[in-house]
Amino acid sequence: MAKRSAALFLVFLTSCGHPSGVMTPISLSASAPPTSKVDMLVATTREPSGDPATLFNGERSPKPHLTQISVSIPPKREPGTVQWPQRLPPNPATDFAVTNVQQIDTVAEGRTWFRQHVNGGHALVFIHGFNNTYEDSVFRLAQIVHDSKMQATPLLFTWPSRAEVTAYEYDKESTNYSRTALEQALRTLAADPDVKDITIMAHSMGTWLAMESLRQMGIRDGHVNPKIHNVILASPDIDIQVFAKQYVEMGEPRPKFTIFVSQDDRALAISSFITGRVSRLGAINPAEEPYRTKLERAGITAIDLTKVKTGDRLNHGKFAESPEIVQLIGERLMTGQTLTDSKVTLAQGITAVVGGTVTNIGTVAATAVAVPATIVEQPLTRKRRPLPADETLEGDLKPQTLTQ
Repeated sequence: MAKRSAALFLVFLTSCGHPSGVMTPISLSASAPPTSKVDMLVATTREPSGDPATLFNGERSPKPHLTQISVSIPPKREPGTVQWPQRLPPNPATDFAVTNVQQIDTVAEGRTWFRQHVNGGHALVFIHGFNNTYEDSVFRLAQIVHDSKMQATPLLFTWPSRAEVTAYEYDKESTNYSRTALEQALRTLAADPDVKDITIMAHSMGTWLAMESLRQMGIRDGHVNPKIHNVILASPDIDIQVFAKQYVEMGEPRPKFTIFVSQDDRALAISSFITGRVSRLGAINPAEEPYRTKLERAGITAIDLTKVKTGDRLNHGKFAESPEIVQLIGERLMTGQTLTDSKVTLAQGITAVVGGTVTNIGTVAATAVAVPATIVEQPLTRKRRPLPADETLEGDLKPQTLTQ
């Protein structure tokens, strides 16, 4: 087992990189081929780098920053891929390219931007995972928005990651450092009258940040803001017992939860090894007990991507790299639609359990599942009180195990 874990860690360390310093905007010439454009608003707790080629680094800033960014998508590319430039400046005919960067200094300016880019009043907040630079997260969100064809205004929350495989603990603490900033960003977004509903989509270690911020909001107010309709957790790098506690403590009513899991996720296997062989939520088999029953009672949909094949050697980014899955996110999950009717068709086999029953999703077997408050523990009954923004919220209650 130790040899297998060490081998997985080596795979992790030898993952492919890509060019850096791509945030300097370029101008699109009149003779350039037609490209697609994704406009996004980026909030970050990273420290400004002082370099327009990178904008922000992996260190922590005492205050958040807002930036408006536009990304050009080349006309010919494989869905699910990010076309990084081989050389700088990027060629918009073949590469992802930044075409506009503008710092936003006030909440009023941010609301003006949203009003100008409103898309049915639907907002998507994306939170990246471990080992990501600022530009990694910008290009990944641009790819997801473009490939999913989602009708929503994209907002990125990027937290201080050093983008080094040996900085796992630093990155994890950076999510804790950023949880109040994300909570405040969600509150500001929900207070905007142009925003009808919010979907949160978080990946890997970013799912911890999302859950902690929602938990804080629930403890302060007794429940999550009602405009937050959907929460999508992709490859969640969260201890199963801790997730159970976070889920309960955010109060009721809760948003609709969807989790993407995969038993062949090598990155989560490494995380489990680093954290003392504790099972990660993103690596469970939701069709097996005890998860199947407990997820069903909670009403959380789990989609098992173990059989989905992508170019990711770690099998950690399937939600974004599979064209069928990313379109499923954009067309159905963001709008709260079910996955059990004949309109859903996927080209690859996916096991899914909906309402505790293994069923077919369109032409394939899918595994969608569900998860209750009782999965974990009963909701807190003590009187809630407002908490100072800097107060830690770790409780002293012991959650019931999900693995027994």
